[in-house]
Order: sequence, then structure tokens, then C-alpha cells
Amino acid sequence: MKHTSFTRAGAVGAVLALSATGLVACSGGDDNTEGGGSGKDTAITMLVLGDKPTNGRLESMLTELNTKLSAEVGATLDLYYVEWADWQTQYNVKLLANDGSVDLITTATDWLFAWENAEKGAFLELTPELLQENAPKTWAQVDKDGNWDVTKLDDTIYFIPEDNYTQYTNHGYFYRGDWAKEAGFADGKIEKFEDFTTYFTWVKENKPEAYPWDVAGSLYAAIDGYIAGHTDLQTIQQITAGNYFPFQTSEQDQCTITSYLMEGDELLGAANLAKEWNEIGVWREDAINFDGDTREEFYAGLTGADQHHTQTFLTQIVYNMEQKQPGSDPQMFYWGQENDNFFKDIKTHGAMAVSAASKNPELALQVYDVIRNDEEAYRLLNYGIEGTDYIITEDGKLGYPDGYDPSTDALGSNFWAGRMDEFELDKTTDAPDKWDIYAELDSKSKDYPYETLIFDKNSIDSTLAAVSGVLSQYLPQLQYGKFDDPAKAIDDMRRELEAAGFSDAQASLQANLDEWAAETGFTCD
Repeated sequence: MKHTSFTRAGAVGAVLALSATGLVACSGGDDNTEGGGSGKDTAITMLVLGDKPTNGRLESMLTELNTKLSAEVGATLDLYYVEWADWQTQYNVKLLANDGSVDLITTATDWLFAWENAEKGAFLELTPELLQENAPKTWAQVDKDGNWDVTKLDDTIYFIPEDNYTQYTNHGYFYRGDWAKEAGFADGKIEKFEDFTTYFTWVKENKPEAYPWDVAGSLYAAIDGYIAGHTDLQTIQQITAGNYFPFQTSEQDQCTITSYLMEGDELLGAANLAKEWNEIGVWREDAINFDGDTREEFYAGLTGADQHHTQTFLTQIVYNMEQKQPGSDPQMFYWGQENDNFFKDIKTHGAMAVSAASKNPELALQVYDVIRNDEEAYRLLNYGIEGTDYIITEDGKLGYPDGYDPSTDALGSNFWAGRMDEFELDKTTDAPDKWDIYAELDSKSKDYPYETLIFDKNSIDSTLAAVSGVLSQYLPQLQYGKFDDPAKAIDDMRRELEAAGFSDAQASLQANLDEWAAETGFTCD
């Protein structure tokens, strides 16, 4: 399906003129290597998301991987990390700098601004000939599966999809089944969002050393979870205002953009529940400003809940909790569980682009083709060094050496833009029922309807920034139940959002949706 850019000419130059200064260049584009090469190989730098590991395992892995890359394509690989602190700003600043210090760029259309950065000139146009010559295995697989269309802007490919990897990144609560059972839930399973009130109250009354839900920062997970389970609203993933996703459609009317932030009573229901939880003492008083590691708190038995997505639950939480809190029976309640209002991952939830400023784009694609399609290179990058970072068990699973602790010993390469099911190994640390859970989710989840829709945000960027300012003032306070009168706070927020131009932005986006629906024959219900 063809993607059409609604951006008008002239935007690219204006945006690139905003390039930031003071950025520290990586090794991409020069003749230096970080181990394993001859010293004359070209260094290719890949931008990844996450906190850079400090345990030395990454460097050891790169030494071995680069020996292989040097022999096969005459290049070495280095990683540039955009760390989680202020990651959105740092990611976009790095891309807009367009200074040639990175060659390969991890991107995504639903959370890493892929379309916007393509429109702004951050990504190299990838012709079929360029891909076929320099990434032939990748080209063949994506072409065979018919997935190049989801990467095209105005009929031009701008990135490579991670389209052959099974995952679910729908969010929800992780909680302790042993505590839930003691709180009165059959089999330790919570099946309604409001029932966490009972669970949290029990934790508060019976586990004085633990917060019922130790949560950090100005997110709005509780609101998000409440809305998903109490409406048929579908978040438009391509539109953000800061950390927030302000626009939705309904499953009943997929051609009309709406927003619970401006309409209806569901936000008030969520805010009233959050106020009740705050009065119970579900989270610490200064949760908005807390920046501690709540995941480690969960592993230590110091919080009754944590929050992230299904993939984290299946590949990290179950194992770690069973090791560090034996008998805790970790469980997950995902947003929209009550009414099956959640989505499968899109094929461009992870994707790889080539920087428009890369000095060696052909070589960058050759490196990518190896790390995506060569099993030895794939295992090195994703799992590390066999015998040190992982082992293969007699039944063919990926396990870990004695004494291995995922909290401190993880490789941390964060290659989230080219994983392939054919090279993935079930891990001894995976939840035993992982594939049963995937099958259950497959049977209930929905396909995201707007994967090929690109919005023109250039005309409303300033409005979205203003909307972000209003939401950052109100939503964290609503999430943590800090307003004495949530109804008044929501009314005040809606007036300020309207003054910021919310309706104008909504109308602009609606026009984009209308045009796309007409071009594609999209069915609205």
C-alpha cells in the first residue's frame, strides 16, 4: 500500500537548519575500529536505544563480531547509545544533527518518529538496486513477505522493517500472584482494572515494607490502562505531544478522530480511581519526582506491582521473580484485557534506517545484512559469546552460565531493528508458557488499522508542543491522584488545551485521515 506524504516542499531545509551543536561524535565514518579489525577497516556506527552497559561484556562481544565483519565485508561495528534519560529529545537532536557520526539508525513508526525523520531528511533513500546489491538477503526476505510497502514514503523506501520477529509490546501491570491469592483472588489472577484496588489495599495492610505500586516519573500508565479497558478507543500511534498520545478513534468509527482528553467521562473515572489509590497510599508521596529503579524494587519484594509490556514479562519478569522471590507466582494484567481492546505489534515497531549523512551507506547496509541474516553474527550481537554470556542446553535452549545475573550481566546490545524468528532461541529464562500466551494474544488482539497512514505534522508541530505543555501540567497530577477536585482539574485542562489549539490540530489530522481513507478505500467500521 502506498504511503503518501502530506508534507509540503521546503520543510527539510528549515528543519535541518536546527541541527544541534556540542554533540560527541562516534566512530562512524572514520578509519578507527573498536577491536577485532585490522585497523584499516571502515567503522560503521549503529544508533541504538538504551543505557550503555558497563560490565565489559559488550566490548568483548564486539571484538569477536568485528573479527567476522572485518573478514566478510571489511568493516567493524560500533554502537552509539541514546540513553533513557530524556531519550526523545536526545534521539531527535542526534538525528537532526545529520553530522555523519552514525550510519545505521534504529527507528520505528509508532514510537521513534520514523516518518517525521524521513520527511526531514534524516534517512537515506533506499532504492531497490541499493538494497539488492548491498543487503541481498534482507531484500529477498522482506520482498518475499510483501512488506516493503510499509516502509515507503512517496513510493520511496526509507527503512527496513523488523517484520519477521514474534513479539507483543502491549503494556500492563506485573503483580504477584501469591499476594493476589492471599488478597482473595482465585488462582492469584486479577481480571479487572478496578480490582487492583483490592490488591493494592491488601499489600498496603499486609506488606509494610513494600509499596503497593512503586512507580517513578510523570507517566500516565494508570489512566492509559483504565481507558483501554473501559472504552473501544484506539490510540493513534503516530501522533505524540511530548510523552503523550492525545488522539484516538473508536472501533465503531475508525474514520473519526476523537480524544478522551477532551470528550466524555472516562478520564474522570480514571482520575477518581487514581485519587482513591493515592489516598490508600499505593505509591510514594513524591512518585512524580522519584527516579529509582522500580523493576529492581519488584525483584526485591519492595513493591507489589510494576508496569511494562508483555515481552518484558515473558522474557525477564517471570524468571527473575521466580529466582529472586521464590513462590511469588508472577502474573500480568494487560491494558484492555477486559474487553480485548489491544493490538498486535506493527511490522515497523522496529526498523533500521541508514543515515542520510553516512559516509559509507553501502557498507552500512552490508554490515546490516550480515548481523540480520548470518546466524553466527546474529548470535554474537544478540546473545554475546557462547560459554561466557550464554550456553546452549541439551534440549537446544539458550541458557546462562552458573552465577549469571540478568540484572548485572546482561549484554545490552539492544538490537531491536532486525531480529529474525529463524535465529531466535527459546531461553531457559523465558516463561514456560510463552508460546501459549502468544497464541492467546493472537486470538484476541486487533490489527492496527493505520499502519500505512502518514500525518502531516509540520503545520501543527508548535500546537502539539503547546498541547504537551498543558498535558505535562495536568496528566501526572491526575495519574497520581493529587487534585482535590479531579472534575475541576479536567475542566481546566480542557479549556487550556482548547486555547493551545487542540481542536485545530485535530481538524488537521482529520483531513489527513480523510484523504488517506479515500485514497486507500479504508473501511471506517
